[in-house]
Amino acid sequence: MVKMTVRYLGGLRCEAVHGPSQTTIQTDAPVDNMGKGEFFSPTDLVATALVGCILTTMGIVAQRNGLSLERLWAEVEKDMVKVPERRIGALRVTVHMPNTLTAEDRRKLESAGHHCPVHKSLHPDIDAPVTFVYDA
Repeated sequence: MVKMTVRYLGGLRCEAVHGPSQTTIQTDAPVDNMGKGEFFSPTDLVATALVGCILTTMGIVAQRNGLSLERLWAEVEKDMVKVPERRIGALRVTVHMPNTLTAEDRRKLESAGHHCPVHKSLHPDIDAPVTFVYDA
């Protein structure tokens, strides 16, 4: 179990403390939802967690198989919906992979990316495709 503590700072901002490391992050409501948009919003952190989880899970597989992922990077596009209520509607991920990987290594890494814990934890109403591009 990992414990985080979150404190409301006022002005639609919060500060989260990661229990084990005591590192902190702040969140801010986005501009389109009454905030200043000066920090990641809570839904931005969901999107970021998804991409971080995908890359980390792929990294674990790469380590186990002696693969280099030096040029690996990814981006996520988050879309919000308002109907029937404000929520994340889509998290579209593009993973930019080294083009030197074999077909078998690509299969292993893509499978890991599709099965990361955050991706598996998302509500099924969230459109969350993961696309792999071999251009890095």
